[in-house]
Amino acid sequence: MEVRRRLLPLWLQGLALLWGRAGIGLAQLSITASPAPAHACSEFSQKSCEECLKNCLWCYTNNTCIDYPVRSILPSSSLCSLSNARWGVCWINFEALIIAIAVVAGLILVSIAVCCCYCCYCRRRSRSGPDEEEERLARKREEQRLQSLQRKHERKLKHDEIRKKYGLLQDSDNPYSRFENE
Repeated sequence: MEVRRRLLPLWLQGLALLWGRAGIGLAQLSITASPAPAHACSEFSQKSCEECLKNCLWCYTNNTCIDYPVRSILPSSSLCSLSNARWGVCWINFEALIIAIAVVAGLILVSIAVCCCYCCYCRRRSRSGPDEEEERLARKREEQRLQSLQRKHERKLKHDEIRKKYGLLQDSDNPYSRFENE
């Protein structure tokens, strides 16, 4: 549990770092790029990480400030190991950043796969036939319909009996019939 608590802020920090760097990169693309930086990164060697990270890559192994290798995405291990390389902020290294991005990408892929499997399962289940709930509702409806028909039949018998009593029933064996004026 302790590892998860440490890992969550770590991947959030990595995501924030990437997002900030992407914004900075886009802003720098819109500005006309100068052919050479105003200062060399080697000037910041043996100083602090914060001073170096304004434009360069800091390596904790030998406290050197290096020009970021823009031709490759990640700095090579000959320059600085990933666990000791810092870029953007001093509190997160490239190794943690890679792990955080991999975890986030994995979680997204797993959640998409789970959603797809769940949706397919629900569709297959609905096509296979009615489930228990639908069967229970159908039985209840049928019982209500039968009870309604039974009550209707009882009402008809009662009404026929009343009609017979007062001679209003047409098909009756009753010798007395209603007198009609003709």
